[in-house]
Amino acid sequence: MAKNKKQHVGLIFGGNSSEHDVSKRSAHNIFDAMDKDKYKVSLFLMTKSGYILGNEASARVFNGEPEDVVAKEELAKLDHKNPLAPVINLGEVSNIDVFFPIIHGNLGEDGTIQGLLRLLQKPYVGTGVLGSAMSFDKDITKKILQLVGVRTTHYEVITPMTSEQYTYQKLSDELGKTLFVKPANQGSSVGIHKVENETDYLEGVRDAFRYDSKVLVEEAIEGPEELEISVLGNHHPIVSKVGAIKVPKSDAFYTYDNKFVDASHVEFDVPVDISDRLAEEITKMGLETYRALGLKGMARIDYLVSQDSVPYVSEVNTLPGFTNISLYPQLFAASGISYTELIDRLIQLAIEEFERQSKILYDFKPLDPKDQIIKKN
Repeated sequence: MAKNKKQHVGLIFGGNSSEHDVSKRSAHNIFDAMDKDKYKVSLFLMTKSGYILGNEASARVFNGEPEDVVAKEELAKLDHKNPLAPVINLGEVSNIDVFFPIIHGNLGEDGTIQGLLRLLQKPYVGTGVLGSAMSFDKDITKKILQLVGVRTTHYEVITPMTSEQYTYQKLSDELGKTLFVKPANQGSSVGIHKVENETDYLEGVRDAFRYDSKVLVEEAIEGPEELEISVLGNHHPIVSKVGAIKVPKSDAFYTYDNKFVDASHVEFDVPVDISDRLAEEITKMGLETYRALGLKGMARIDYLVSQDSVPYVSEVNTLPGFTNISLYPQLFAASGISYTELIDRLIQLAIEEFERQSKILYDFKPLDPKDQIIKKN
């Protein structure tokens, strides 16, 4: 790249998930924080139906035009017989230097968009295919963490085929009277229910199955404190200070509504005042989690801390929110890394990881056609 040439960043946002609008908010904040003397930005909106719009149409939505109207116009222009129609607009700008996907949830954090960008042979911000997929699936995350000795809550997995075997009574005998029911592959507290009886359990499971075919039933931690850390880096990650989320006592947990709809009653303590011992344990667990899942670029790791100060890793977010109230950038700001510097580092980490991957050798051994003998019956 020529000296002083602006890097061309493709900002991909939206998505086919319940976090579509959250992603749009994150994209606005990232765009505003980017140093326009360093970066040229092209916008790519993934519609709710999973089609990617080009820069001009995406900018129209970004600047306030009704998304459904713009999407309808743009999708009508596509040749839907072309199997590449959902992603064809990514070819509109061929000179992208690095992509910044900020699609939360389905298609964004599950390894899908990462696989596409790898096929396009372009650097992209964040974790690769495997780390994204493992982290997005709460069951797989827990299994990996259990293997390396990182503490998580006890749970059972139910599917439509096995759900009749798991009654509330059976699960409460094993995990306790209060249970959390949640989809294995979903984010932002969507489809999560706190249950304490058979009726609520059945309703919670029914709702969770609307969002995934695999559902976790977890033990509840008594009166937990919800803490979070941010992680930044590839092979030598750094960890932010610890932050806390304090939800109203009337709420069972940190819901989608008090995350994004009305956060006026939620308190953010950044950084939180906790013991050095607890902060050190949370940091150690965070780094072990990050490395065990093979994460790159960034992640936000959520914890539940019991009343006797025992931390449990609750969830891993590989493309955390960048909304006005999101803790990932807040925690690094409290740790001395500004929003703009954070974006710079994430882009540089993406390029470094791409260059590292490009040095991996693949040994192609040609086969002699004479050796390919087709035996006929």
